Amino acid sequence: MNIRVILNVIGIALIFISFFMIFPVIISLIYKQSDTITLAISFFITLISGSLLFFLTHKHKREEIRHRDAFIIVTFTWIMMSFFASIPFMLSGTFHSFTDAYFESMAGFTTTGASVLKDFEVMPKGIMFWRCMTQWIGGMGIIVFALAILPMLGTGGMQLFKAEVPEVSVDKLRPRFIDTAKALWFIYFALTSINAVLLMAFGMDFYDAICHAFTTMATGGFSTKNESMAYFKSPPIEYITSLFMFLAGVNYSLYFYVFKGKLSGLWKSNEFKFYLTVTAIATLLITISVWTSSSSSIIDSFRYSLFQVVSLMTTTGYATADFEKWTSFAQIILVTVMFFGGMIGSTGGGIKQVRILLMLKQGYREMYQLIHPRAITTVKLDDKFLDKEVLGSIWGFVFLFLGVCIIATIGMAAVGTDIITSATTVISATCNVGPALGDAGPAENYASIPDAGKWILIFCMLTGRLEVYTVLILLIPHFWKK
Repeated sequence: MNIRVILNVIGIALIFISFFMIFPVIISLIYKQSDTITLAISFFITLISGSLLFFLTHKHKREEIRHRDAFIIVTFTWIMMSFFASIPFMLSGTFHSFTDAYFESMAGFTTTGASVLKDFEVMPKGIMFWRCMTQWIGGMGIIVFALAILPMLGTGGMQLFKAEVPEVSVDKLRPRFIDTAKALWFIYFALTSINAVLLMAFGMDFYDAICHAFTTMATGGFSTKNESMAYFKSPPIEYITSLFMFLAGVNYSLYFYVFKGKLSGLWKSNEFKFYLTVTAIATLLITISVWTSSSSSIIDSFRYSLFQVVSLMTTTGYATADFEKWTSFAQIILVTVMFFGGMIGSTGGGIKQVRILLMLKQGYREMYQLIHPRAITTVKLDDKFLDKEVLGSIWGFVFLFLGVCIIATIGMAAVGTDIITSATTVISATCNVGPALGDAGPAENYASIPDAGKWILIFCMLTGRLEVYTVLILLIPHFWKK
């Protein structure tokens, strides 16, 4: 383990975070808010801390980041940037508890959308802008951003990319992974810009449109309004947001091919077709349930159902309706799609669509093998045969993912929360969704959760965002042995 290299890269990440803090300072100045000095102080604290880490550990000789170092760097970068992101919340008096401030910043960077704030609308615009920007930064990932503009990371950069964006296989869109990171961020920025323009075209002001575009494309769900997207009471805005939440849940490598004019790559993707099918089926079932159990029209039932299905499945977490008042049938479907998440390679959380798809294929294969024991069968994805190692890693991931959920639920119950709140907040946090059921439903927030429970959920958010392995591997004693 190379401590100097680890601290050096964490310092670089903090320098980037400080530069992002300039934007809320500008917003605060434009709107003549009271938080300008607070944000400026936070900027200097973060910049100085990052610069000291960087220069005290910097050498002219480039050193490669080893595989083990990458896991430590990514995990501790997310821990440290959440700490420094909480400074504006503490200095501004938004939170009087460090636990609450850290919970909010971790929810931001992990794009979870869980909040302990009771009234968003009284917050200064600069602080609120920073809160939404943390989700936009976390959506694509600060390490990926660093790879896009910092060739100094050298060959070890790919280790960081794999540690933060673990996939079934890392599909490099360009020959050089630095170009891959740049392409990802360009697509991310372009979609965010288009989303903001469309929101403004249908009635949102500039500030709200930018903030909601940030948190939509990051599948984060932080809103500037207490009622979330329901505040705007605008079907066009809801449909636009539903569309961009769905797009945010798509594998970004597919956009690369689409922008290159290779549309066939989209329709050849088994995962995309599965993602579309699950969205359609869940929306249809909930639409029927809402329509037959309430006074809503079929059109309104469809609109509410589509929005909530896409919001929770892509782990965005916006709300236009209090789905705790829906039927138990509708609620169980919504909780189920939380596990599905977005496509792999998207900003969405959850188990990911491709893993669910491959588990279904493997399950069918096992049953077919029982019927035809001598048959030689394989599992295919996009016309490619998958070996046993890939399938084994998926089952291992799902086992650990569910294991974290079960143990964390027991922990939440131990600190005093009821079983519905315990189970659904853990699922929501680990899947990086936000809204849950019980005391943390769509019409409530996480303020009533005990501090010990909040730290359990902070761990769940981080573990879910970094896809389990990156965090849990640090808990294995053998990892720290030479």
